[in-house]
Amino acid sequence: MNSFMQIAIDEARQGMEHDHGGPFGAIIVKDGEILSRTHNEVLRTNDPTAHAEILAIREASDVLERFDLSGCEIYTSSQPCPMCLAAIYWARIKTVYYGSDKDDVAKIGFDDSLFYRYIRGEADNDEIEMINTDREECLKLLSEWSGKKDKQIY
Repeated sequence: MNSFMQIAIDEARQGMEHDHGGPFGAIIVKDGEILSRTHNEVLRTNDPTAHAEILAIREASDVLERFDLSGCEIYTSSQPCPMCLAAIYWARIKTVYYGSDKDDVAKIGFDDSLFYRYIRGEADNDEIEMINTDREECLKLLSEWSGKKDKQIY
């Protein structure tokens, strides 16, 4: 048993037992040191983005005082959902260790298959109405950013 994965599992169990959210835990490690250890807190916080991986990224970024988590690894008790996977990409984490997979969690009510089908272009998005409005004004904002001399690209 990988000791880091065991910590992620323990976090998941703690959150589950305290009714903070589903059975999901995550830790972020850099150079063998644990930077963050979190569990799903969707129910405790009423925040649909409070997945273990998102919270672990926020905490590790706070510890390192930077948004770039290059050189870090994440251990998560389950395969990251599309939202968490996107956050992992944005954080520049290159290695993800996970336990159960998306099919396993779908069997207990955490079915992300619609998201995966939508991302692959295999499903219509009937759930959300997307309306493009005031594009020209928003393009001006992008132009302002482009001309900003002290911007920091991330």
